[in-house]
Amino acid sequence: MDSIKPLVTVTATATGGRNGHTESSDGLVKADLSVPKEMGGPGKPGTATPEHLFAAGYAACFGGALDFVAKQQKKDATKAKVTCAASIGPREGGGFGLSVKMRIEDKSLKQADLAALVKEAHDKICPYSHATRNNVDVQFETIGA
Repeated sequence: MDSIKPLVTVTATATGGRNGHTESSDGLVKADLSVPKEMGGPGKPGTATPEHLFAAGYAACFGGALDFVAKQQKKDATKAKVTCAASIGPREGGGFGLSVKMRIEDKSLKQADLAALVKEAHDKICPYSHATRNNVDVQFETIGA
């Protein structure tokens, strides 16, 4: 496992698990949680799941990694739209697991250029990609010009 030199540490606390509330210590992120009906829960309207938070975080983080890689190559990926679909389901080995489908669209970049940037961002830069590698099925769809 690689060690890091922390640049920023963010803290959040959840109470009540998937049927509770989670909030960052600075109050910037707050979400009431509920287990979806598809998972046997009440599926309360206006509530989120940990998968919502994971998908939002991964999409934002990957967009930042893509922009970082693009700037290094004197390209502009600031118009890239990154959509992350995070799914949860039972694992063959028991318990639950995640899978991810990432859709990256930027018609201002050639398809081959965008695909190369996405690959480098995933392979070398994005911490979410590093954290999920060899543990979560992550698939990419890249749509350029």
